[in-house]
Amino acid sequence: MDAARLIAWDHELRSAHSRLRAALAATREALDQGGSAPDATSELLLFCIGFCTALDGHHGAEDRMLFPALRTEHPELGGVIDKLMQDHSMLAHLLGSLRTAAERGDDAPTIAGHLDGIAAIMESHFRFEEREILEPLRALALDGDVKTVLGPL
Repeated sequence: MDAARLIAWDHELRSAHSRLRAALAATREALDQGGSAPDATSELLLFCIGFCTALDGHHGAEDRMLFPALRTEHPELGGVIDKLMQDHSMLAHLLGSLRTAAERGDDAPTIAGHLDGIAAIMESHFRFEEREILEPLRALALDGDVKTVLGPL
């Protein structure tokens, strides 16, 4: 059996989404426990930057590796893939705003507003992605390791 087919890409995508949801929850928890202590601000910044890096890395890997392979095997998914990549661009912009707000030391309600916006778009994006491409991913013949294809989560 071909080694590329040994990876269940549909399962790996769901796992990546679960880890990103957990990273968002950890970031929210850091915000909720924040207060005004300098250590809390540093910890929140660490969580925000870590979450931003993880989500950006996941989407960048999909754009570079997963989506081109999926488009090759399933050209009929071109419009879906274009929409997913458009979401990635929008989320990158929102993540940049969150990162800037965290680095600037904005207050908790402002950071929470950024997280709320990202969470809404991220969840909508994940659900659409899972609904539209999980089935084709089950049989995708993609020769690559999970971290390269889905990001270093």
